[in-house]
Amino acid sequence: MANFAIDSKDNRTYDAIVIGSGISGGWAAKELCEKGLKTLVLERGRNVEHIKDYPTTNMMPWEFEHRGQIPEEIQQANPVISRCYAYHEDTQHFFVKDTEHPYVQDKPFDWIRGYQVGGKSLLWARQVQRWSDYDFEGPARDGFAVDWPIRYADLAPWYSYVEKFAGISGNKDGLDNLPDGEFLPPMDLNCVEKYFKEKLETQYSGRNLIVARCAHLSEPQAIHLEQGRGQCMNRNLCQRGCPFGGYFSSNSSTLPWAMKTGNMTLRPNAVVQSIIYDEGKEKATGVQVIDAETKESIEFYAPLIFVNASALHTNTLLLNSKSNRFPEGLGNDNGLLGKYVAFHIYRGKISAAYDGELDNTTVGRRPTSGYIPRFRNVYKQETDFLRGYASGFGARRHIERDYDGIGQSLKDNLLNPKWGNWRVNSHMMGETIPKETNTVSLDPSQTDEWGMPLLKINIDYDDNDEKMIQDFFEQFTEMYERAGFTDIKTRDTGQAPGLDIHEMGGVRMGKDPKTSLLNKWNQLHACPNVFVTDGSSMTSTSTQNPSLTYMAFAARAVDYAVQEKNKLNL
Repeated sequence: MANFAIDSKDNRTYDAIVIGSGISGGWAAKELCEKGLKTLVLERGRNVEHIKDYPTTNMMPWEFEHRGQIPEEIQQANPVISRCYAYHEDTQHFFVKDTEHPYVQDKPFDWIRGYQVGGKSLLWARQVQRWSDYDFEGPARDGFAVDWPIRYADLAPWYSYVEKFAGISGNKDGLDNLPDGEFLPPMDLNCVEKYFKEKLETQYSGRNLIVARCAHLSEPQAIHLEQGRGQCMNRNLCQRGCPFGGYFSSNSSTLPWAMKTGNMTLRPNAVVQSIIYDEGKEKATGVQVIDAETKESIEFYAPLIFVNASALHTNTLLLNSKSNRFPEGLGNDNGLLGKYVAFHIYRGKISAAYDGELDNTTVGRRPTSGYIPRFRNVYKQETDFLRGYASGFGARRHIERDYDGIGQSLKDNLLNPKWGNWRVNSHMMGETIPKETNTVSLDPSQTDEWGMPLLKINIDYDDNDEKMIQDFFEQFTEMYERAGFTDIKTRDTGQAPGLDIHEMGGVRMGKDPKTSLLNKWNQLHACPNVFVTDGSSMTSTSTQNPSLTYMAFAARAVDYAVQEKNKLNL
């Protein structure tokens, strides 16, 4: 017998729907529920509950069957995900399998995904640098992409808002190209990092080395304890899921906070196929979902919809949301949906040796590193490429083990390692230019297990990127030499786009509906009761890590949307 209570349209109608439960979706859910809206959160992956579903979080290295390594046959079966720095035996359950979730690579693109409640907020590197006016003004000044519809001042209060709740460790550095925030006590640089900081900042104007800001509770405040979270223990096992809630994730923070309001309904295993558009009402009215396990098709309804499926999935969903009014995808009047996708460049790496500080060793573990904010083309155009790059920087003293000998001599060698010299390392985080030719689209014939068209990804580097990589090598080689570092080695990984895990754009914000999909409130120009606040909304990519900006956008957009809803404008 049919269950008429479940089948009832009333029982499938909410005040708001959030598609996706990762970094930005968690924030949208929290804000909507706190404001009293009955909110349905849809997640395509399985449920993952904080602490309960972190099966490896307290395991010792010897307790893993393969001592942490992924067996060769699994790597060969999953070539894309195996390239991710965080994919190991202790974390593989938080990554999708390549074969189960195919996509079409018109050009090589390593799409790193985690389908579960909390999404990639369980896997991120937790770096949270604010963007500055130089980033939001960049497209207008340099003439690439389109002008952002906002400036830093529009977002600054919302950065503060999310930082206080999430808990951000950092130092107030007073840099105009990297604005300060609401910080908990910072982590510390080690002795060689401090040495390079002193050399760098005395020899170059406008080049700084700071300790990178990270979403870790270095000194929990009342709001964090109320979330049930505790101090970061510097275990450096973050990607297994932190049982202390020492770092911010949707699972430990925003989702349980939303749940305890009594207003959130969480539905995992819900693959959203499309957003339903009612031509009579001229607005979106709900979503069509396929249950990932039963393959049942279900519709849910709400007058307010937030799309936070992650950048490329949001593009897929909107492109697949076709109607007579929007035959090319929801809100896609100008044909730009899926275009101007961009990412970050992580190809450039440089290392060197330092023979000083030999009476010191590395001090303990730390969930972040040094950070050199962007210094190229900040105040004026000074190179033959547009925009610039930031860089991570770290120093570590290596242990040299002697594996020679046999019997007691071998034991003695292994038990008495010697300290070697210090090594320093940097990696670039470059800004790519959003181009119309960097696109994602729907494959016309191939679908996945749930009937969704496969996403075709056509994204590549360009000459601007190649010049930027060479400049990184040249500038850091010079800085290393002037600091007295030796044995300098540069390396271009040659990796495909995507492995940076910072894909952005395709549903970009802008002032003009002719050249953008979203307005300054992350609201679809052509369908105002649909908001997009994940990475797909980004107009340009900056050099800073983007997650904090997604969080601020989500909180800001919800505040605006609820105000408009209460005024009956939505």
